[in-house]
Amino acid sequence: MKMSLKCLVRRAFLACAILAGTATAADNSILNSTIQQAASSPKWPDWSKSAPSFQRIGEYSVERLNKILTEERAAFSGFAVEFPKATNAVTLYKVVYDTVIPEDGNRPVKASGLIAVPVDVRHPPVLFYQHGTVFSRDEVPSDIEKSAETRLVVAAFAARGYIVVAADYLGKGVSDEPEAWLVKESSAQVCVDMLAAARSVLADLKKKPAELFLCGWSQGTLNTAAFLERLENTGVPVRAAGFASAPNDIYLCVNRWIHVPSKLDVNWLTGAAALLIHSYEHYYKLPGLAAAAIKPEYQQTARDLYLNRITWETAAKTLPFYVQDLLQPEFIARNSPAADLLFRQMQANRVYNWRFKTPTFYYYGAVDEVVTPYMVQLPVEYQKTLGGTLPVAVAAGEKADHRGTFLFSLVDLKKRFDAMLSTKR
Repeated sequence: MKMSLKCLVRRAFLACAILAGTATAADNSILNSTIQQAASSPKWPDWSKSAPSFQRIGEYSVERLNKILTEERAAFSGFAVEFPKATNAVTLYKVVYDTVIPEDGNRPVKASGLIAVPVDVRHPPVLFYQHGTVFSRDEVPSDIEKSAETRLVVAAFAARGYIVVAADYLGKGVSDEPEAWLVKESSAQVCVDMLAAARSVLADLKKKPAELFLCGWSQGTLNTAAFLERLENTGVPVRAAGFASAPNDIYLCVNRWIHVPSKLDVNWLTGAAALLIHSYEHYYKLPGLAAAAIKPEYQQTARDLYLNRITWETAAKTLPFYVQDLLQPEFIARNSPAADLLFRQMQANRVYNWRFKTPTFYYYGAVDEVVTPYMVQLPVEYQKTLGGTLPVAVAAGEKADHRGTFLFSLVDLKKRFDAMLSTKR
């Protein structure tokens, strides 16, 4: 069933009213037809149409978690960082839940994600994590053995007392939709509905979570910010949010890739550009965008990569190293109508231009291959001028590349989030 924008706005308003304690009896009656009453701690709305399904997919022992933090961390990145040892085992659950696609008339679809629950921890806080870009359908949180990034987050947080919740996103995991790479509203919606699903699953598991925290890396930072904006607008409290290697301004980031190539660039930026162009063609209904943007000799490979028909390793044999060489010269010319449509949509999808209520932390590395320190710190002066809750910019170090910044953020955020807990652990 498709749901109108008016209906979505109304139910969001009613959810906020209940959370604030100002809803009338009539409001409650209307809301009960589409959502359940929000729980008292934390106050999360439950907007799912049906109960999510979930299954236990395994458990990480303390020994395995410590191996992730040492041996597997070293294989992931050579960046020098030391994690505290795990203190508890973690049980892993795969969740399948209902969500909708706002850009497609709120068409209902299925999505999946992971919930990692610390063993023998009472009233644990919750970390909702948004993962970075992957070039396959299965390197996602719910298939955790294929996602080193997710294992590190679980070992850093769930192994020390936090519930970790993570969505796979549209086009990943069980979703058979095309990928929605940096598509703002769908990226936020899949997280909103995963949060509702997590609330239902945790209730079934007799878990009573405490404060809610958010964090993300790379692509996941834009999803985190869009998600945070939605939660703030509907009155759902978030204690704090962390962002590692955040592009913040997609228009600025992609234009840097095109017009100011750097010796720090990595070849998979062309893969990211292919995901962006095809995602925007599909979700924003811009037919012919990929054909107008990408050079003919690269079009089939770029599309196959987007549709998960080939791996990045296969695509890299054909695609050029630099993004400017992937694109047709007439497309990136200033007077290109097709490029104008794409760039206007990217400008509309900025994710820091509202007045923050939540404390936020932005991590940047001096040698990050994907984003510049300037991009990451954009929200700081913006919020200072706007009068929002001032973000904190955190330098990960002179040797911090993209993965190094991610690792540094995990260690540092855990300390910062622990200090903000209402009940000290």
